[in-house]
Amino acid sequence: MTAHIACPLASLPVAAASSVKKDGWRGMMRALAAEGKLLITNHNQPEAVILSTAEYTRLVEAAQAARNASPDPLVELRRRFDERLAVLAEDATGDALRSAMRSPGQLGGRVKAGSTF
Repeated sequence: MTAHIACPLASLPVAAASSVKKDGWRGMMRALAAEGKLLITNHNQPEAVILSTAEYTRLVEAAQAARNASPDPLVELRRRFDERLAVLAEDATGDALRSAMRSPGQLGGRVKAGSTF
């Protein structure tokens, strides 16, 4: 299923809120049957959109397809973070850290920062 961009409100078929009282629910469903969506206005201002179940299902499926099509950017960040932290879970990590803290580093007049110095 291809995702469609939601149409602007101005392109939807319109029914005034007063027509809900005048035509009743059956009348609204007849108006809705033509395109599957109907803009309800109150004093010429958009107030609600009524969707058919088919149109609602299409929108939900399009949203799910869009969500599945683009990977979550946090997944890769989380994977790299967990990979770097995994070293801390190793048995020898504590000993290596204590050993490094006991002997001061030799900079030789140069500053070293980060993993790519």
